[in-house]
Amino acid sequence: MLEPYRVLDLTDVRGQIAGMMLGDLGADVVRVEPPEGSPARRIGPLLADAPEGEQSLSFAAYNRNKRSVILDLGEPEAKARFLALVEGSDFVLDSGPDAWLDAHDLDFEALRAANPRIVHVRISAFGNDGPAASRPAADLTVAAWAGPMSVQGDPDRPPLRVSVPQAWRHAGAEAAVAALMGHARMRTTGDGAFVDVSAQSALTWTMLNAMSAYAIQGADFERAGSTLQLGNAAYQLVFECADGHLVALPRGPLLMSLAEWMIEDDVIDRAWLEREDWSTYDARVVQGGELKISTEELIAIFTRFFAGHEKAELFKRGLALGATLAPVQTLDDLLGFEQLASRDYFVDVELPGGRRARAPGAFVKPSAGLPGIRRPAPRPGEHTAEILEELAEHPRQVSVAEGPRADLPLAGLKVADFSWVGVGPISAKYLADHGADVVRVEWQGRPDALRTAGPFLDSEVGWNRSHFYGEFNTSKRGLALDLKHPRAVEVTGRLLDWADVVLESFTPGAVDRVGIGYAAARQRNPGIVMVSTCLMGQTGPASTMAGYGYHAAAVAGFYELTGYPDCPPGGPWNAYTDTIAPRFLVTTLLSALDHRRRTGEGQHIDLGQMEAALHFLAPEILARQVTGRGFSRNGNRSHDAAPQGAYPCAGQDQWCTIAVENDGQWHALRQALGDPEWARAGALDGWEGRLAAHDAIDAAIAEWTRVRSAGEVVEALCEAGVPAGHVQRSSDLLADPQLAHRSFYRELDHGEMGRVPYSGHQFRIRGYDHGPRHAAPLLGGDTFEVLTETLGMDVDAVADLVAEGAVA
Repeated sequence: MLEPYRVLDLTDVRGQIAGMMLGDLGADVVRVEPPEGSPARRIGPLLADAPEGEQSLSFAAYNRNKRSVILDLGEPEAKARFLALVEGSDFVLDSGPDAWLDAHDLDFEALRAANPRIVHVRISAFGNDGPAASRPAADLTVAAWAGPMSVQGDPDRPPLRVSVPQAWRHAGAEAAVAALMGHARMRTTGDGAFVDVSAQSALTWTMLNAMSAYAIQGADFERAGSTLQLGNAAYQLVFECADGHLVALPRGPLLMSLAEWMIEDDVIDRAWLEREDWSTYDARVVQGGELKISTEELIAIFTRFFAGHEKAELFKRGLALGATLAPVQTLDDLLGFEQLASRDYFVDVELPGGRRARAPGAFVKPSAGLPGIRRPAPRPGEHTAEILEELAEHPRQVSVAEGPRADLPLAGLKVADFSWVGVGPISAKYLADHGADVVRVEWQGRPDALRTAGPFLDSEVGWNRSHFYGEFNTSKRGLALDLKHPRAVEVTGRLLDWADVVLESFTPGAVDRVGIGYAAARQRNPGIVMVSTCLMGQTGPASTMAGYGYHAAAVAGFYELTGYPDCPPGGPWNAYTDTIAPRFLVTTLLSALDHRRRTGEGQHIDLGQMEAALHFLAPEILARQVTGRGFSRNGNRSHDAAPQGAYPCAGQDQWCTIAVENDGQWHALRQALGDPEWARAGALDGWEGRLAAHDAIDAAIAEWTRVRSAGEVVEALCEAGVPAGHVQRSSDLLADPQLAHRSFYRELDHGEMGRVPYSGHQFRIRGYDHGPRHAAPLLGGDTFEVLTETLGMDVDAVADLVAEGAVA
């Protein structure tokens, strides 16, 4: 899809997955490295006996489909060659601060002088400018500043991050989206684009319904272990089974699916089952109504039942019964997972020293196909001669066709959004906020489940009062249509004729039954691009698994990797994979639209949300196979750096994080602490010794932090060059100066809730206001306008459809 384009990749660990994603979609990605090699080559996990510069399994995971050229930008001739490469490229990706390009006076203006249409994407912790731009950062401290740590973990223990690095993976994947959105912007303006990606903002998005919660419900969400918090209701998610743990949503529908099996096991009897009206049970839980069976009793029943079975049995039989029981899988479980094998997901890759291992494969399956893995991660400078020869003998012309002039990069794009809950609506929000006309299709009898989940304005439940729904449906129009009504085809047919893009997230096969599947869509509209996204993908023995991002996060291994070693898995906050998959989906969708612009060809995109999310564990999956090293929940600690942790500060449940990543930062920390005697022990001079003494170091640091405010601690340590972070809640984020500088929160007028803040995007494009453009729609709030003005239906025909109950 991206075969005409060239990407120059100068990222370090902060963003290298972006180039991989663009390369997997067909772009020619050239990794430009200094003589000593990219710093990304020194990031663990490491293959100890591999050649110098080839030891990093992180580098191996995220640099496939790239070529490597060595250039010393301090040398005039090499700098000139680099600018010649820029002249023939479409994208430049880099990381900062400190940015390698800036050190050689190669800022965006210098790149644009070489190529007026260049798209320059920079990935940084907090953004390229603003009050926090130069703040030292690490994965742990970004997770604190961004907010997710405030809602992860048990209330009687420190806040938690995911135990393997995630911040730069989120930021890097977001940078791939940002690059293509910048390219769309360039086509509508005719000028190059500087795109600024913030890891803090990217991780803030993983808070989902907690991002703006304080402004909506007047209180922050607080960490509560593995409890799913949905405004006025909370549900235990993690249960112990005979050989591990699983994630299940203990509500009425799950009970009814499992009832006969529970009766068979003598866990319940029919008299117990008939005590309650299970069809209205969950609504009464949310609304505080009277219950015959308490939620505590229901949880006890589920707990007893799950404890009697192994997780694989529960998963497999659950699928047959229509019950979503998600096993908490380890990396070993994933490598043997039948669903992935059936979809040929893992690919065999060559690693240094002749080793081979299985790596996550294609993050999406488009009907047009992908070029696959054309080359493994390159050796340092492996393609220098080849690339310089191409530069000298075959100068490349930038392959860009100028589009129509517009203020918004996606102006004129038409999208029918039949998806619901997380991944689909979030993906459509990207399109809508950047100018696409997105029609959100729901029905009053089956509205998006997010409308039933908080935070609700002033904690008052209502279809149009959920800000969980509101955050992910900005800039869209709402159409109320009953897809199961016999006359729905009169509307869906027109939608398929009108749309450039269709998004759906139903169980595989459901869209065909209501006449909006890809075959029907393509017959009416050959150039249409259709996206089908579900937890496990459109094919395979587990394809029918319904559920949410927390189910996918369990199956994909993230629950196993979040928590303390001495506790059950805690899990990342809420529907974690719903914050990963859209970055891959939108990157693919924008690529498919660019392909259609150039060729006229539409296609069908199959995105399994778990498959996309597994790329955020790719280095660990490789390391598990070739080093034998195990990966499980490890609190906030690192395996190869110390100290790292969350420490108590003065005030009620106030915390800071400190992440020492090298010996220089350790010595800086010592000085900031006053160089106490305990810290001078020679054994602590190296990270191995500090790791061995981590408990004692933590106790000593905590003595220092607990008498100081979080602000005082982080200011002193950041000034000393030590990465430190304040564990921020929603209330803190809403007042965060850096987020304010980036205009992250936008106040918009909603039809029922009035003026409320909405979360913006994780990247900014210089000279362009990225939206969102208007508040989320009321349920069916634009039905008449869409049917008459957009789809051209006669007023009397619309009235007839309303009278018959097909639309509202």
